[in-house]
Order: sequence, then C-alpha cells, then structure tokens
Amino acid sequence: MIALQSAPPLPTPPHLAPASLDPPSIPANAPDHCPGTESEQAGKADACAGCANQAVCASGATRAPDPSLPLIAQRLAPVRRKILVLSGKGGVGKSTFTAQLAWALSAGVNPDGHEVQAGVMDIDICGPSIPTLMGVSQAEGSVRSTAEGWEPIYVLPNLALMSIGFLLPAENSAIMWRGPKKSGLIAQFLKDVAWGPLDYLLVDTPPGTSDEHLSAVQYMKEAGIDGAVVLTTPQEVSLQDVRRELDFCRKVGLRVLGVVENMSGFVCPSCKGHSEIFKPSTGGAQKMCDDMGVELLGKVPLDPRIGMSADYGVSFLDEFPDSLATKAYLDIIHRLKEKLDE
Repeated sequence: MIALQSAPPLPTPPHLAPASLDPPSIPANAPDHCPGTESEQAGKADACAGCANQAVCASGATRAPDPSLPLIAQRLAPVRRKILVLSGKGGVGKSTFTAQLAWALSAGVNPDGHEVQAGVMDIDICGPSIPTLMGVSQAEGSVRSTAEGWEPIYVLPNLALMSIGFLLPAENSAIMWRGPKKSGLIAQFLKDVAWGPLDYLLVDTPPGTSDEHLSAVQYMKEAGIDGAVVLTTPQEVSLQDVRRELDFCRKVGLRVLGVVENMSGFVCPSCKGHSEIFKPSTGGAQKMCDDMGVELLGKVPLDPRIGMSADYGVSFLDEFPDSLATKAYLDIIHRLKEKLDE
C-alpha cells in the first residue's frame, strides 16, 4: 500500500495577469428579491407578488435575450471539450469522479503533442466539494481579480479550478440562495473566469434536474457542449433518479456520452472476496442503459482508499495504480475519449 502524502504546495499559474485588483467576493449580480426582467421567473416568483409590473413581466413582453450568452460563448471559444458530470441522485460520487477524471486528463497529451490543459468548474453551489477533493485549502484558494477576469485556482500548472468554496468567508459558511442567484453565479463563472485555452472543461453539478442544470445548459449551449457523463450506483433507489436525469438530457437536447456505475461491488484487498454492497436488484446500470439506449462506459468497484485520497486531496489513480478501481477508471476515461472523437 502506498502511503498517502499531504497535497504539495500550489504551483504558480503559467499565465497570471500582472495586475492584481481587489479579490472578488460572492457576487450579488442577481438580486435577493426581484428575479429580473430577463429571467424565466419574471412575474412568477414569490418576490413578484404585489409588484405593479408583475403582469407585464409575466407576459414576457420585457424579456430580452440574456446579454451574458455572447460573452460566455466568447470566453469558452478557446475550450476544446466541455463535459457535464450529472446524476439525478446525490451521494453517487459525481464530484469524486470529476476529480479523478481531471487528474487523469491533465496527465495526458493533446493531439498537438502538448500536455493537456484542463479545468474544473464546480456548480454545486450549496455543497462545493471540489476544493477538498483537489487538495486546496481556503487559505490557498483565494481567487484574484485581474485585468483578464477572475483567475482560477491552479492545483497543477495545467489544471485549473473554480468553485464557490473559494469565495466563502469561512469553510463552514452555508449558502442559502434561491434559483436566480445561483444562476447568476454560474453565469459569472462562465463569462468572468479567465479559463484561457483548455482541452477539457469539466462541470461538476449537484444532484437533480433543476436550476443549476438548466442554467448550465442554457448558458453553455451557444458555446457548444460535447455531452454529459451520468453517474449512478447499482441499486434501484439510485437508478430511478438517474432515469429522470437521462430524460432531462433528452428533453434539453444534451448528448449523453455514457453512464458510469460507481460503487459497483467490493473486492476485499486482504481475502479477495467479492461482495455486492449495493445490490443491483433490478439489473443495475447495464439494464437501465439497455432500456434507455445509452452506453455503459464502465463500472468502478468500491475501494476504501478512494475516500482516503479524496480527504487528502490527491489523485487516487497516481497513489494506487494497482487497484481494480484504477483500472476501471482508466478504461472508462479511454472509452470517453473515443466517444468524444467520434
């Protein structure tokens, strides 16, 4: 067993802008009350009750095209691949998978023979996990404003992160926002963060099919989304929510690159005995994929060291290259790259 080491110091980003302005704070671009005339909730939100303009806003007469869309398209133009990581169910390992995928992609080379430039955008507004999973403390994750925009946090010279976790006044601060303000922050992450040229931008999402998911698809559609990877665990209580997520993708026209069955069995590292911790009582992810016409990219078995790696903020794939879970991760990533190149 390889001993887990504490995360190394953060490297100096390769292209920091020379001028550093005041550090950004949690933005207030979306008001606490009025959702704004351009919002789909204009005239319909609770805060609109009693407003003299409610009927006009609800009719859509004041709704104009979102001015953020062309700015987002321009900002994301240098990003080659844009991938959402989704699941209708919480606790299935979306953020952990996103982190491992980011570590693995950043270790590769692009078609030009240069090292891959990767980025992770964490839009789980109420439960941001990416800073911990990538080994960034709040003190290290101080976001700077530069002439180019918000500078993302670099865990490697070629791996950038952005999360609301970097903007909180304290690590335990709760975020209690309604939909419009969440959408406003997602728009800012997309149009104001100086991502630079990237080979991959991974978007880690919360569970569900509501505000954050709709906003991400709406804002990124003009810039182009390559597709979504959908996570599940084998048991029916998870699959029923993931089926809804697949239906969401169909309704919004989002390509499903494939499904990953996480926590798929457990092989004891001592006795090598196999156990089904989450029993696939209805056929698991394979049956669901067959029924819904999507591809199963692979199955990742449980390995307690994945959780340890997550807590330490290091790459499980690098720390435990001989694990069956590592082999499964690498096979899934290889197939995912094939799908993106099709």
